[in-house]
Amino acid sequence: MFATGIENSYPNIILPDGTVKRVDEMEKANHYERWREDFNLVKEMGIEFLRYGPPFYSVFEGPGRYNWDFTDETFNALKEMNIIPIVDLCHFGMPNWLGNFQNPDFPAYFAEYALAFARRYPYLQFYTPINEIFITAMFSAQYGWWNECLASDRAYVTALKNLCKANVLAMAAIMRVQPDAIFIQSESSEYFHAEDPSCSKLAHFLNQKRFLSLDLTYGYPISAEMFLYLQDNGMTREEYQWFRDNQVKAHCIMGNDYYYTNEHMVHPNGTTSASGEIFGYYVITHQYYRRYRLPVMHTETNMIEPNSVGWLRKEWANAKRLKRDGIPLVGFTWYSLIDQVDWDSALRNDAGNINALGLYDMDRNIRAVGKEYKKIIKQWRGVLQEESYGLHFNHYL
Repeated sequence: MFATGIENSYPNIILPDGTVKRVDEMEKANHYERWREDFNLVKEMGIEFLRYGPPFYSVFEGPGRYNWDFTDETFNALKEMNIIPIVDLCHFGMPNWLGNFQNPDFPAYFAEYALAFARRYPYLQFYTPINEIFITAMFSAQYGWWNECLASDRAYVTALKNLCKANVLAMAAIMRVQPDAIFIQSESSEYFHAEDPSCSKLAHFLNQKRFLSLDLTYGYPISAEMFLYLQDNGMTREEYQWFRDNQVKAHCIMGNDYYYTNEHMVHPNGTTSASGEIFGYYVITHQYYRRYRLPVMHTETNMIEPNSVGWLRKEWANAKRLKRDGIPLVGFTWYSLIDQVDWDSALRNDAGNINALGLYDMDRNIRAVGKEYKKIIKQWRGVLQEESYGLHFNHYL
């Protein structure tokens, strides 16, 4: 599955003057006006699969109330163009009327939304119910950057359990409509390196914590240390057992996102900083695969120009080697189709900085990495089809 995506983040941030602003990446990239052109670029690339989702915050207007106008236009066009969406239902934000990820009512309402979406588009098969739960919870409730803008372990665990429960409930709701649904859980793959022996204990803790979003989603048995951490920060034994009893792992592909910033150095004073690429995608994805034993998809990567082409070649080499070494890797994604805005500050600064990360620039001119990805797709598609793994893809019924 060669894929790209339309960057559709929409968290709330607090501006320096104290006002709250919705950061809508599809708006910043002019996708609302140029979506037809963007879909044509997907076809031009020779890409069949598109990570794409409607703006959850504006579609879900209230309990039982939805505005499907833009979603109908775009998803009907994707169907006509035979572009297969991997439907991204929640990407870093939620409707204002629901508040933020501390809200215990969020899971049930999100399941309602997922069910309504699936009923409206019952032919769709591929979903990412909630994108990057680890990052959503960390940036919103541990670092204090987005949405609830809290910074504590208790806030993090609250966001985490609400996000994971919403994710699981949404999968169950979608399967009521589409029993052949496949869930590609795009999640950030992380690793924490100890700078010296004094950092080893904290690094070990963080390397367990990085798995929690997938542990809960997949009902994986966690360590005693992580169980105590969750309990100490507000998760009850009954809440934890719910995840053990309600996993839908059989319908899942594990999506691993990997960027240059996904590895971290743990320092003696307890802080962490970006370490750059030390292990790389191959080693870290092996760690996740050994834990969950699920088919894998490389669901996000990018690098800013002028290093983008070299990074694409490296990530593609890592993916090919994983596949040839027996890991059931089913897809690869350069994220995203169009340049992004303000990701140099993790969307915290509403500065309008264009980040040259896309296959195409803001004027919809192909970048060097777009040309390279197009070449890779053309060269490798036929070879990889002969090595496919027997997953049943309905495409459009």
